[in-house]
Amino acid sequence: MDDVRFVLCDLDGVVWLARRAIPGSAEAVERLRAAGRRVLFVTNNSMSPIADQEDALAAIGIPAEGDVVTSAQAASSLVSSGQRVLVCGGDGVMEAVAASGADPVNVGDRPSGRFDVVIVGLHRHFDFDGLQAANAAIRGGARFVATNDDVSFPTPDGPTPGAGALVAAVSAVTETAPTIAGKPHSPMAALVAERCGPDFRPERALVVGDRGSTDGAFAGAIGCPFALVRSGVTAVGALPDAEVPIALDEADLAAVARRLLDH
Repeated sequence: MDDVRFVLCDLDGVVWLARRAIPGSAEAVERLRAAGRRVLFVTNNSMSPIADQEDALAAIGIPAEGDVVTSAQAASSLVSSGQRVLVCGGDGVMEAVAASGADPVNVGDRPSGRFDVVIVGLHRHFDFDGLQAANAAIRGGARFVATNDDVSFPTPDGPTPGAGALVAAVSAVTETAPTIAGKPHSPMAALVAERCGPDFRPERALVVGDRGSTDGAFAGAIGCPFALVRSGVTAVGALPDAEVPIALDEADLAAVARRLLDH
């Protein structure tokens, strides 16, 4: 752990729950940065634009400009400039696709015509017409991309449906498996390595997350250690669902920071 220079933190269940700060998380990030660690926030939340997520982090005392990496950005790395993309997702996906030079079309606008790519992410206007639009586009030859396949995400009131639940519906009706962009898959791993810069080495990074099947697998995909926190999906005392070794098993991000800095 002395060699860790990059701390790759999940957001939901690690830093906050429904954007309510988990106690000690802001102070932990501040301590890690003060000790020379680069902290990136790597999230499968694709709904919100980057500035919105950065502003929400700033509101709980964590400056984060340039330090948020999302599954929407990972998904947009799979489209090419000029392609027409049907976005069955939130504003974060629309923003990321536009930034890639492609042409994002919101499924809520009831569009017609041919599409090159369909991107499905979490959104709260999912309905039958949107499902049929995605079905028609994919059966018409569009590539099917999912921002992530988490079927739920944690909130203070318990788990709520995640993007994976919507992706499963589209996959069922189209009889097509998507390319998944977010954690723990390779598009997100490549994007994180790029964002960390030329000094990035897997052995110098630590993934911190609350879900072994996603965050732990992401650490495995990168080839770095995994720190499990029990402030989100994995409750205190629950058996972790990680299939990779757990380097640290702690109550929360503050405890992880103490283990890294105070030993």
